[in-house]
Amino acid sequence: MTAGLLPRAHGAPVLEAKFRASDDDFLVEELPGFEPSGQGEHLLLTVEKRGMNTAYAAKRIAGWAGVGDVAIGYAGLKDRHAITRQRFSVHLPGREAPPLAELESESLRVLEATRHSRKLPRGALAGNRFVLVLRDVAGDRDAIDARLASIGKHGVPNYFGEQRFGRGGNNVAQATAMFAGRRVRREERGILLSAARSELFNRVLAARVIGGSWDRGLEGEVWMLDGRRSIFGPEPASAELEARLAAFDIHPTGPLWGRGMLRCEAACRDLEAAVLDQQDGPVLRAGLERAGLEQERRGLRLRPDGLVGGWESDTVLRLEFALPPGTYATSVLAELGDLDGLHIPG
Repeated sequence: MTAGLLPRAHGAPVLEAKFRASDDDFLVEELPGFEPSGQGEHLLLTVEKRGMNTAYAAKRIAGWAGVGDVAIGYAGLKDRHAITRQRFSVHLPGREAPPLAELESESLRVLEATRHSRKLPRGALAGNRFVLVLRDVAGDRDAIDARLASIGKHGVPNYFGEQRFGRGGNNVAQATAMFAGRRVRREERGILLSAARSELFNRVLAARVIGGSWDRGLEGEVWMLDGRRSIFGPEPASAELEARLAAFDIHPTGPLWGRGMLRCEAACRDLEAAVLDQQDGPVLRAGLERAGLEQERRGLRLRPDGLVGGWESDTVLRLEFALPPGTYATSVLAELGDLDGLHIPG
């Protein structure tokens, strides 16, 4: 169930607005997952870029440094239509980097450069901080402010964002064709597997939103620790579990499909099995299993950190918040209402 069809947890839309009328309306900044060592074979660059996606920036940095693409590392992908700040590593063993001024331009500037001992791997970030501007906002201001307060208090469903599903949401159909035997490029295969897996997760989460259990445990629930991928359970309901849930220390989970048995039990397993048997669910599940993926879990609930909404005028709303890695700002924005230009990464 891709974006646009996903049920909201906080009720009917409270606004309509335009989003990303320009790159200035979307700022995303990586939150670093570690401090650089200060020495080593890699140059760690923190750059700010405008109108430039991560892959293009990586090739530009490689050309500047006179190295191959494999020598460049980055923690996450960032969109083109935005102002983005992120890290890149450049493998430069035994030599100095060219002058930084030769890399910079109107669309890219270097904020920091220091040495580090290792290549920057994917996922090596603590999260992302967003500053988003909504324009031509139509809706009751008190209702919008109340919705923001509710999101900040209760969180939002942790859906996979629409960018995971490709242009027009076509990646799931392409994954189905791949599972039926259509040959695809190696780099495309991973994208389609992720889309199929994400689609199944979103369907389970949507069912729990509709049933009102996305932010609480069902009988037989498997739990995830906040800020980590560690899971535990199922185990009997208790006052301790309820307290940890209320404190956002733990979250209920849903399936990332692969080989093996569902870990959840009782009512939780019944719900997941029923949803995953609908439509093309069995085809997607079988394809993911043949591809060798293993069963995993993902938290159903996401709470933006430090969510602040500020009115720059009667029709312009500025939002600031941070999210952990692997989560999507679209999940936050969708709970407000209908936005033109909602497609953004997280």
